[in-house]
Amino acid sequence: MNLPYLHLASTTLPFWFLVLSLFLPRICLAIAWLQGNLTPFHLFGWVPLLAAILVPRILILVLIYQSQGLSVWFLIHAVVMVCVFAGAGSQPARRRRRSEDF
Repeated sequence: MNLPYLHLASTTLPFWFLVLSLFLPRICLAIAWLQGNLTPFHLFGWVPLLAAILVPRILILVLIYQSQGLSVWFLIHAVVMVCVFAGAGSQPARRRRRSEDF
């Protein structure tokens, strides 16, 4: 029985980028862009800049997919993106002050 091979190794994206972009996507994109570590992708003009500002996790998924294909890192980032987007719309419960109880 042949199972699909998923690997943890990165081909062109640095390991620090893959790990830290789970928590700080915009900062990691900026640092990787300044260092020149980003893989070349076929988005030109304002599209990468707007994606990095508005939806950085989707841009990171595009970079990982172009670099590694459907790897474990792609799946991890996709799950984190779904969790973040699912929790972004919920409002935190307001805490009552003791003075309001009286």
